[in-house]
Amino acid sequence: MSEPERSPLLSSASTTREDSSAFPAEDTTESTPLLLSSSATPRYDGEHDDGGGDNAEIRSLASAASDDESPKPTKGSSIRWPSVIAMIVLSLSSIAIIVFAFFVPAAVEEYAKAAAVLEPTNLSLQSITADGVRARIQANFRLDGERVKNVHVRRVGRAATWLVRELATDETQVRVYLPEYGNILLGTAAVPPFVVNIMDGHNTAVDIVADLVPGDAEGIRTIANEWLEGRLDAVRLQGKADIQLKTGFIPLGTHSISESLTFEASKIPHMPEYNITRLNFEEQPVPGKDETVMAAEVSVTAYNEYPVSVNVPELGFEVLVPGCDLNAPYILVAALTTSPVTVRPQTDVVVVAHGTITELPESLTSLCPNSEQSPLDLFFKKYLDGETATVFVRGQKRNQGLFAVTGTPDWLADIISSITVPVAFPGRSFDNLIRSFSLTDVHFTLPDPFAEPGDPDADPKVSGTIEVLAALPAEMNFSLNVSHVRADADVFYGSRKLGELNLSQWQNATSTQQAAGEDREATLTITSRIKDAPLNVTDADVLADVMQALLFGGKEVILGIKALVDVEVQTILGQLVVKGVPAEGKVPLKPLSGDLVGSLEPKIGDIEVIDTTTTSLTIMASVNISNPTPYSARIPFISIHVLSNGTLVGEARAQNLDIKKGNNSDLVVSAIWGGGGKAARDLISQYISGYNTSVTLRTHRGSIPGQPLLGEALSRINITIAAPKLRLPDDDDDDDNDDDKDKDQSQVHFIRDATFHIFSSTATFTLVSPLRHNTLYIDHVNATALYNHTEPVGRIEHDLPFAAPPGLSTTPKLPVQWSLDSVGYERMREALGGQLKLDTRATVGVRVGRWTETLWFVGRGIGASVRI
Repeated sequence: MSEPERSPLLSSASTTREDSSAFPAEDTTESTPLLLSSSATPRYDGEHDDGGGDNAEIRSLASAASDDESPKPTKGSSIRWPSVIAMIVLSLSSIAIIVFAFFVPAAVEEYAKAAAVLEPTNLSLQSITADGVRARIQANFRLDGERVKNVHVRRVGRAATWLVRELATDETQVRVYLPEYGNILLGTAAVPPFVVNIMDGHNTAVDIVADLVPGDAEGIRTIANEWLEGRLDAVRLQGKADIQLKTGFIPLGTHSISESLTFEASKIPHMPEYNITRLNFEEQPVPGKDETVMAAEVSVTAYNEYPVSVNVPELGFEVLVPGCDLNAPYILVAALTTSPVTVRPQTDVVVVAHGTITELPESLTSLCPNSEQSPLDLFFKKYLDGETATVFVRGQKRNQGLFAVTGTPDWLADIISSITVPVAFPGRSFDNLIRSFSLTDVHFTLPDPFAEPGDPDADPKVSGTIEVLAALPAEMNFSLNVSHVRADADVFYGSRKLGELNLSQWQNATSTQQAAGEDREATLTITSRIKDAPLNVTDADVLADVMQALLFGGKEVILGIKALVDVEVQTILGQLVVKGVPAEGKVPLKPLSGDLVGSLEPKIGDIEVIDTTTTSLTIMASVNISNPTPYSARIPFISIHVLSNGTLVGEARAQNLDIKKGNNSDLVVSAIWGGGGKAARDLISQYISGYNTSVTLRTHRGSIPGQPLLGEALSRINITIAAPKLRLPDDDDDDDNDDDKDKDQSQVHFIRDATFHIFSSTATFTLVSPLRHNTLYIDHVNATALYNHTEPVGRIEHDLPFAAPPGLSTTPKLPVQWSLDSVGYERMREALGGQLKLDTRATVGVRVGRWTETLWFVGRGIGASVRI
């Protein structure tokens, strides 16, 4: 060993003092001991230790030896390596402490956060306890280093987790808070001990059973309602726990952890889509009571897309409907109890609920302020229109009704009773609800001529018996009785709207319910007699087409009906008014007749001239007609133009006519005859001559007062009828015997017979006047008598007026100018004392009151008696 290495690190204090006085400072630096002797070092009590006893002696010997053996230090051997090594180790230790105390934990923490992968495989609620729920959580846990972006953090993390390998926890209480909602406690979970492998890429199957206890019920309600209302954009959860970690048997201490997790709206589980697969209402007796209630059963199916399993016990709920407006409180209508529900991952979940409705609350059926509808009406309107109505479901604190549940824990009842869930209640289409719609015993009433425009009396009215066969929805399995109906109906002919049938007043109704059999559906037959329902014709052209089809089409005319019907129904819940039920049907109208015009068989009875002018007659007559149609009608007033060969010759009017089915006698009509010139004269002349004459009837703007467009539209339909036959005073009153073919031809003429006097060259005629109340005057006659239609017998020219009173009358003797050289005259002489048939052609001037007219007359087969 060299001398320097044998030099002690410690030297005596005395030597030091002596050397320091004998040598220069630069020479003594290297030999100065690192530690001074105790004698030169101040004591803790403030005095110097001057040596003594054995210790002092030992120090003296050591000092002497040091002086003798130690060479003088040189400049080349001044570095002491042990000191350097000690300093390096100390520095490295400091650095290691800094790295492992600060950098490594931070890197490991960053690595753990980025590399941790937790894949839930199943969540099942094993049971519901008095305090909460017991849940089984199954998941796969691993650390995936490739998820860490920072390569240095990844290396440190992999190294640290490789060294530790496994982490274990003791039982831990995890508390979850809602920082954005006053830091309220959402719930706590008691997590049992578990061990996970934290080596990179190693998978650990986690299977734990934890007790979950809900926290503040008000906070849960707030979150749930915001989520249900779509107002929850994001939610931040903050979990806090004190976790005791260990690896193997080495405890790693207790760590307080606080982590926040934010769920965006798109990541929050949404309300699953559901279908109401069954809805049934039926009457059900109340156990132990002599009464029945309305029982409801509903089945809802939804698909569970989450890895969650749960067995839900029976729960009680309340069903509510909206009030009059958004701010009105919901109205309780029913109590429901769900059957136990089994929820399994990725499968359909079926929820079946039973409930009862004991009565309808008054607030549900009362009219809303400033409205004609109640909350029930508003709900049914959406439902019956096929729109989606909304009901609200809320948990019950205390279950009521026929299906009561008593085992629901208080904490669960508090939560579900504070959460109201809107449930879409899809409407249904009633397109095929009406199976048939018929209108029989139809009676029409024309508008009142004195009604103001817009008054219901200004519209035509319809009366009849409505029979409706309706199919009851499958969910309605209870008895009901329809007592009244009312409706506003649109009437269509093809695709065009004819008008509106107003049944705004309640109409009495009866109903018969037929239960569903094995091969058919349940039906309800509703019968109602409507009376004087106004028919507002909105398109007169369509009505004209309908009338034309009825008159000349020869086949059934189908009218379409689309209506919104209000129905007053008696059920076990009491009297219920259902408004706005859509009804659609067809009303077949039978054709008026194959030959309506010919079937009318009009006959004119009593005729009276009630007014005259120089150019016109106003006539009142009684008319007999036959109505072959299945319809009846009341005509307050109607005016129809009478035309001959397209020329207006008169106007017929009728008031307060009641036309029934079959024969109608003594219908009073009036007519104004005037104008028309030659056409009018020819028509009367042909008529009194016994020709087959006809007239055309046509409506006009004034035909139906208050409905000018209707009269104008119907004017497109021309009805041509044979001129009514006059009932002459001596005709047989029995219609069955009143057959023209069975009578003597002379019986149909106004001249019944004639008597010719050969020697006095005069003739008298027996006349039959159709006027029973007026005298007809003949002002002049210019007539020719013919034998065998062509051979003249004689000529009469008379310019002195004479009267033809009502009934049969004989003319005065009229002068005759014989055709002496004619065959006709010879036949006349041969018939002296007997009779022969003569024809006549005449021009006659007639007068009634102030009216005068010149007519022509052709008579055939007039029986003429020949006297001397």
